[in-house]
Amino acid sequence: MLSLVVLISGGGSNLRALLEAAQDAEFPARVVAVGADRDAEGFDHAEEFGIPTFSAALSNFESRDAWGEALLEQIQVWKPDLVVLSGFMKLLPPAVVSALSPNLINTHPAYLPEFPGAHGVRDAIAAGVTQSGASVIVVDNGVDSGPIISQERVAVLPGDTEHTLHDRIKIVERELLVQAVLDIANGHINLKELSLA
Repeated sequence: MLSLVVLISGGGSNLRALLEAAQDAEFPARVVAVGADRDAEGFDHAEEFGIPTFSAALSNFESRDAWGEALLEQIQVWKPDLVVLSGFMKLLPPAVVSALSPNLINTHPAYLPEFPGAHGVRDAIAAGVTQSGASVIVVDNGVDSGPIISQERVAVLPGDTEHTLHDRIKIVERELLVQAVLDIANGHINLKELSLA
């Protein structure tokens, strides 16, 4: 059974998808804790499913590295097999990435390497493209630059706003994330091999 710590910053819709998938006794992964960089709304999902939570706000620390150390300590208490960044909007310090990688994955609302960064959906709309997408990647020290685990295209429709497009991308993102966790748990995806490729 693959144990997961999920890190969030907001509403936690991807987290909820994982929690719901894990309700199935056949699903080979369980969320053991949920962390955040603030008092995130998504903690409500964790509470509903009886999952412990923790938070570490960057503003409470004198440096990003000190914050990273504190966050890593809280993650490691749970000894997770996999850490999932799910709408986690802070860049992890290199020491944290090194400690957790390659068992550290992230979702991104674009078809990488297109539109990396915090505003992938807005950037796709601004660029006037006809399609964007969703990706699941292994986290490295770049910005959305790690090895791609899976991705899928999502059409940009005439009249789409950042909000309407993001809503459709989130549906695909959730499906990709749940499938990626399933494939990692079943050994169909080897994160170490993927990272060395």
